[in-house]
Amino acid sequence: MNRAGFLRASLAASLAVALPGGASAAAGSAPASQMRKRRIAKTGEELPVIGCGTWVGFGHAPGTPEYARLPGVLEALFDAGGTLLDSSPMYGRSEQTTGELLARSSRRGQAFLATKVWTTGREAGIRQMQESMSLLGAQKLDLMQVHNLVDWQTQLQTLKEWKAQGRVRYIGITHYTQSAYRELEAVMRREPIDFLQINYAFDDRAAAERLLPLAADKGIAVLVNKPFGGGGLLRQLRDRPLPAWAHEIECTSWAQVLLKFVLSNPAVTCAIPGTSRPEHMADNAAAGMGTIPGAAFWRQRSLES
Repeated sequence: MNRAGFLRASLAASLAVALPGGASAAAGSAPASQMRKRRIAKTGEELPVIGCGTWVGFGHAPGTPEYARLPGVLEALFDAGGTLLDSSPMYGRSEQTTGELLARSSRRGQAFLATKVWTTGREAGIRQMQESMSLLGAQKLDLMQVHNLVDWQTQLQTLKEWKAQGRVRYIGITHYTQSAYRELEAVMRREPIDFLQINYAFDDRAAAERLLPLAADKGIAVLVNKPFGGGGLLRQLRDRPLPAWAHEIECTSWAQVLLKFVLSNPAVTCAIPGTSRPEHMADNAAAGMGTIPGAAFWRQRSLES
């Protein structure tokens, strides 16, 4: 077994505890009513396994029905033990909305704030990141990422400087398509990044071939930004009855089934499905509680039965 294989096996062994029915409890210990956490490898800090992406719904302005629902989304996330809110300048006014909601919330201190730089040129990147911090109401950010690898050489250099200065705690890179995987892998091997944000889902498993094992090998935390396969799979399944085996892993919705699949890979640190509805946030968060099955469970199951 090579070093990468040994590390992956060791990680899986440390996170998985056998349960009846071929399932396993992964992602650290936690009571069934509390969200599980996984460690950020570079520091050992624990991060709850379900967060919230703000690309869905957070672009609406005050006074709209959609905006009025958003405080409930944050409450549902925090009530369940979640912390991570992920945004980007690409998402319209999502950063501003997130900052407004947190400013009016008594639970601002519970948030793990992640956003991105999405521009070219050093000075443009600095201006954009400063604007993001202002919109989010943060003097220091938990995580800043290079969005879709845009001018990553330039922006990562600035991010490394900002991390050394204490302006950001973690730095990372993101993408959402398989066409970028080769470049992502090259950056992961070359640069001292803390986080990778990538697409991974029941019907989109290519990241598990090389990127997720490499992340485990390099000690890079992983955020999954399309855990429902872009939404198409979830829409297809929504009106179907759950398979009989769903109760074995304590799932009461298709969203929970798909999220528990993502979390079954021990290299995944946190899944960040986007939503603008409190009830959907609460449902998503429930996937981070109780039983999280291991890989063997899925080899014996299909979504059809």
